[in-house]
Amino acid sequence: MIILGINAYHADSSVAIFKDGIMIAATEEERFRRIKHWAGFPSMAIEFCLKEVGVTLKEVDHIAIGRDPKAKFLKKLFFFAQHPAHSIKFVTDRWSNQKQVTSIEKELAQLSGLDETEIKNKIHQVEHHRSHLASAFFASPFEEAALLSIDGSGDFSTTMLGIGKGNKIEVIDSIDFPHSIGIFYTAFTQLLGFPYYGDEYKVMGLAPYGNPIYVDKFKEVLKWKDNGLFELNLDFFRSATQGFIQYENNLPIVPALYGAKMTEVFGQVRGKDEPLTQYHKDLAASVQRFTEETIFHILKGLHKRTGLTKVCIAGGVAQNSVANGKITRNTPFKEVYIPSAGHDAGISMGAAQYAYHHILNQPRVAPIYSAYTGAKFSNEEIETLLQSKNIAYKKYDNEELFEVVANRLVEGGVIGWFNGRAEFGPRALGGRSILADPRRNDAKDLLNAKIKRRESFRPFAPSILKEFVGEYFEVDDSVPFMEKVFPIKPSKHSVIPAVTHADGTGRLQTVDATISPDYHKLIYTFYKKTGVPILLNTSFNENEPIVNAPEEALNCFLRTSMDMLVLQNIVVER
Repeated sequence: MIILGINAYHADSSVAIFKDGIMIAATEEERFRRIKHWAGFPSMAIEFCLKEVGVTLKEVDHIAIGRDPKAKFLKKLFFFAQHPAHSIKFVTDRWSNQKQVTSIEKELAQLSGLDETEIKNKIHQVEHHRSHLASAFFASPFEEAALLSIDGSGDFSTTMLGIGKGNKIEVIDSIDFPHSIGIFYTAFTQLLGFPYYGDEYKVMGLAPYGNPIYVDKFKEVLKWKDNGLFELNLDFFRSATQGFIQYENNLPIVPALYGAKMTEVFGQVRGKDEPLTQYHKDLAASVQRFTEETIFHILKGLHKRTGLTKVCIAGGVAQNSVANGKITRNTPFKEVYIPSAGHDAGISMGAAQYAYHHILNQPRVAPIYSAYTGAKFSNEEIETLLQSKNIAYKKYDNEELFEVVANRLVEGGVIGWFNGRAEFGPRALGGRSILADPRRNDAKDLLNAKIKRRESFRPFAPSILKEFVGEYFEVDDSVPFMEKVFPIKPSKHSVIPAVTHADGTGRLQTVDATISPDYHKLIYTFYKKTGVPILLNTSFNENEPIVNAPEEALNCFLRTSMDMLVLQNIVVER
């Protein structure tokens, strides 16, 4: 049975394809379009996924769309009825977007040449947050678990709680728009001077430079309920009837979400060229701390209602890796699973899984610990590219390659590492990575200034051999998708300064030889030379989507100050 999962006309448009419950390929449309967070119809991702399985759309048995315009229809009507004079634009924007969603069968028909009716008969529409829940639970190793989906908004919900058991998901509660932690966090992200869709991670990176001294102030902005839920004080926010997110030329645009009261209480919006003051740093620390405490509040309520000790989490807010790393220390949950694409790109994966397991009643399959489901290229394809551009290169066998690259890292080189299949999700995990020596005190400044060209306060992540985690981190856990931040042991701060953030933490990626054999071998080779089983790892890009194809990697290398480019077994040096 072949199922195609699609996230279309929504931020981080994506596609995933499954054969008999096994995910064969998954990727974001932005990787092909080269436009961050692209939100249109993912035609190129569809073509890629079909090609990876070797089928046509006609041979696909089911198509799962991670969106259900009919979900919570009555609640939407009630919301609009309460604000009839102010809801026209909101309704118009939603109707326009939903019209696109419901016309997907026409797009698929045009792409494949099939009749629309034939396409329509294959389609399952899966609610946004049910797709998130499915992406986490059905990919997890848990037979039974509590479930949490939490983000800005999707299908009129912002938060959904459930229980997963076997091949079924039961929704036990939800929170409706506009009451949203995602909206709360984004509003303060904008107030701090980071206005673009997806900028929230900047607040998370800035927070360790401040003190959370304003936490109590937020208790008036977002109020906890006794049942583990919450609600926003809407006086602080832009009118909900004006909408939350808009789409222009297939790009997600978030208007200013803060209201006049928020600027009265917390100060004016930081301008583009204004410096980050200590107040801004303290505010960021306070926003992050209060968000963490709110997530823990929800999880404690979820545990009380389910009695379970395992939890699966997805949604945009589930990308808050700092909060994720604290869950087992601040809630009754003992085990946490978060997929590689916990954000909206994972909707395609989750919709397909929900259709396969919950709707079609198919049994569970092996858990997913690998994010390497994207594009791959052969040495021959890479050589053809380099020869066409008259680029000098050397080709090595594997053992020679690891030695050459490790030596250059020890010498202080910055490496563009392009190996195997591209990752599914927002993190580079050794498939499309920029690598450096974590022992270098100047590595962060060098990467930020000459390659990444981003804010200096943002940290870089450590990739560590799985077998050494307990030696360097306070928590010994397996974190394959770089989705959790943990404290680094104080004795190791001076050993790996380039990947130790201001608060002594690191966003952990554990590297398993069975999942990432080449990346594991490279780090191990570096370890044999230095005694440090870690590499600094950041995404292979420069203010663009992570590189997908060899030509994009080459272009990024040529316009930045990287010292070496590794494309499979092919090496280009300056």
